[in-house]
Amino acid sequence: MHGRSSARSAGGHRVSLQSINPATGTVLERFEETAPPQVDRILARADTEWRDWSRRPVAQRVAPLSAAARLLRDRKERYARFMALEMGKPLEQGVAEAEKCAWACDYYAEHASAMLAEVPRQTDASRSYIRFDAIGVVLAIMPWNFPFWQVFRFAVPALAAGNACVLKHAPNVPRCAVEIERLWKDAGLPEGLFQSVLLQNEGAARVIVDPRVRAVTLTGSDRAGSVVGEQAAHHLKKTVLELGGSDPFIVLEDAVVSRAATVAAEARLQNSGQSCIAAKRFIVVERVADEFLELFTEAMRAYRVGDPLDAGTQIGPQARRDLRDNLQRQVESSVQRGARIVLGGRVPDGPGAFYPPTVLDAVQPGSPAFDEETFGPVAAVIRVRDEVDAIRIANASAYGLGASVWTADPARGERIARDIDVGSVFVNGLVKSDPRLPFGGVKRSGYGRELSEYGLREFVNVKTVWVA
Repeated sequence: MHGRSSARSAGGHRVSLQSINPATGTVLERFEETAPPQVDRILARADTEWRDWSRRPVAQRVAPLSAAARLLRDRKERYARFMALEMGKPLEQGVAEAEKCAWACDYYAEHASAMLAEVPRQTDASRSYIRFDAIGVVLAIMPWNFPFWQVFRFAVPALAAGNACVLKHAPNVPRCAVEIERLWKDAGLPEGLFQSVLLQNEGAARVIVDPRVRAVTLTGSDRAGSVVGEQAAHHLKKTVLELGGSDPFIVLEDAVVSRAATVAAEARLQNSGQSCIAAKRFIVVERVADEFLELFTEAMRAYRVGDPLDAGTQIGPQARRDLRDNLQRQVESSVQRGARIVLGGRVPDGPGAFYPPTVLDAVQPGSPAFDEETFGPVAAVIRVRDEVDAIRIANASAYGLGASVWTADPARGERIARDIDVGSVFVNGLVKSDPRLPFGGVKRSGYGRELSEYGLREFVNVKTVWVA
């Protein structure tokens, strides 16, 4: 474990990271930042250990994955509590997140060997083939919103491929970072292959530029992606960037509106609205817009906001007060530009970083609710004339992560999917990540893919071998 927890700054140690309960504002723990000499030792060990690890058979490399899956299921309530305390995730959702991490471990434990198998190619050589070799130390700069899942969806395939992982987690979830590192150790992963550095965001730069780091993956805002991508590119390092989203949720005139409205509320309010792939722009054909708005607002109103440690809570606080305040700014600015508040839209009284489910109608391009990523429980309803107009509005965004299309005709939905400029389109379903499918975006939502065989092959050397 790197970055000792302490109740106070003692013995001259500088405490720079705090674990703060967003439901109360209470400081739970303080953590010492990983000092530069310790960062150097971590990178040195990772650079040594991956070389032995990458030469082991895949069957040996996936054994800790299976063990990690068992530990995740055994400890899921414990991990859910840490998520609730550090970033406000309701307990039930934290349990589900731990279970999803276990699923990813099981999936790659079963399929990594096939994904990494040599691929023969017939050429003028006596033998030629493609092999997939590890590239070395991969630095992961991860966000707070899914503090376990975001880490595991990168680490599991990277480790299976023979790499070493160094995690720089979000500074507001240090306890989660420590627990994840401990889990891998308990799962039998050799020392040095998964290590965590506790740093403020600006501290990541010195790790990115270190020559022992061969690649960088980041999940975060498009602004963070631009900074990290530039730093890595300057040193010619491979990057995968999974950035923000303003996902369109298209409701056509032939959709089952009641079903679409119910799923729309779930799609917007998952993880208290703090999800890159949450639906954010609800693009509805005018003929069914009034019906959708009524049912959607009713569904949004039914969600219970409260203490994430309470069993009945469906929406916890926003992860930080500054994030909540920015959300309120986006709502107020959108109203000034013509949007109408149908539900919510006000910061509640009392402690904590809470924000209510909010529905805005008549949202137009040029307002923050359309142009920016609203990272919280705010839904922007946009009325359009027809299918052509819906596709135009869906693509009129700087982002391109995911989209969903609601129609009674699945073939129509598939046709529309070809025209939407995003990384994934779900027809009559909620957009979600799945270990079996590649995940990622286009435009300002980033590049590269996570999960499936495509995610595993992001951090390998695709090597050609030709034998005369």
